Amino acid sequence: MAEIIQRDGTWAFDGSTVRITPGLHRTVPLFRQTYGEISVPLEAVSGIVHEPERKRGRLRLRLREGADPLLQATGGRLPDAADPYRLSVDVDRSGVAEYVAEEIRRALLLDQIPKEPATAYLLAGPPVPVSVRSSDGTASFDGTQVRIDWADTSDRVKRATGPRIIALGDLVQVEWLPNSGYEDGFLRFVTREAVFSKLPPEKDPYALDLWGSTRRDLLTALVATAVTARLPHPSTRTGAHVDRHRPAPTVPTPSDHHDVLLRRLRELGELHHDGVLTDEEFALTKAAVLRGF
Repeated sequence: MAEIIQRDGTWAFDGSTVRITPGLHRTVPLFRQTYGEISVPLEAVSGIVHEPERKRGRLRLRLREGADPLLQATGGRLPDAADPYRLSVDVDRSGVAEYVAEEIRRALLLDQIPKEPATAYLLAGPPVPVSVRSSDGTASFDGTQVRIDWADTSDRVKRATGPRIIALGDLVQVEWLPNSGYEDGFLRFVTREAVFSKLPPEKDPYALDLWGSTRRDLLTALVATAVTARLPHPSTRTGAHVDRHRPAPTVPTPSDHHDVLLRRLRELGELHHDGVLTDEEFALTKAAVLRGF
């Protein structure tokens, strides 16, 4: 057993699995504490590096492309402090860190783990049900459907449409961008119906606009990852691998595109007729829909 214990967390390697446990110190980000322990099978690892520095170095675990739904959902956009595959190492523990890294490298060599992209997720992602409250509303996922309940501060158009319920089978992908504190982020659920729509997140009824607490909004990555883990693997969309047990998402046709546009315009017209949208709001939202399509 190779193990290193630091303030940020503990990494332990038993020859087949790297077990990553977040630390309990108050400086450990809320996202890491909430995501919890991660068990990384050796076949999901592509490499590991130890980067020693004068005060504090770091260990970085590299995973094979397509092996982890968390990395797939977040696209490498997690802040360094919230990245579970990065561990800060005190200078007096550099020797231990190098030992852990060398043990993992040796196992990768002995087991001849390929570096090619994985054709299936090798990590499970967060358990369900999972629910996260953000600045724009609450996103929940029970394994079969996503539900969005809007906050009082959400855009009027979103609140007027009521809770949004999306079946897993209707989803094509999940798009996630963190709230940096300088620029808003978003969590968008891309459906077959809305795949052509490019409404801004604050107007999009399939998206959470992340503009509040960066610490709490980062938790939306939990929902993004849980959904991503249950969608067809990206390799099935590129033709590199075909999972016969899970149908690939259907690409909308031009006629679907036209039907969606008419339906969205009809919904906006009804909201305008009912007095939910003012003349100005109706005109602006209609223009945004037409630009998106």
